[in-house]
Amino acid sequence: MRVLVIEDETKVGCFIKRALEEESYAVDLSEDGAKGLEMALATDYDLLVVDVMLPSMSGLDVLKNLRRERIQTPVLILSAQSQIDQRVKGLDAGADDYLTKPFAIDELLARVRA
Repeated sequence: MRVLVIEDETKVGCFIKRALEEESYAVDLSEDGAKGLEMALATDYDLLVVDVMLPSMSGLDVLKNLRRERIQTPVLILSAQSQIDQRVKGLDAGADDYLTKPFAIDELLARVRA
């Protein structure tokens, strides 16, 4: 399974990447929304893990652009914003799941497996 992680916090992105690789996933990492979108459009990923707050383009804008291009790859949104309206906004934009930070890596891995 090939996963793209779009996360601008280097430590968090590397932590997620390492945890997924330990579970035998092939993982690419982008720290920028626009670059992540470019990667997602160019490569056939099985899952995208996307932070909401990103440089150059928000995670929700990445998601909206993917869905506009009819890319139906499952998307797990990560966000420090835990308010219900923010989660609803992410799901309405086309996300398949929404996980608030901080999170337990076991929970993220379970959601990836689901």
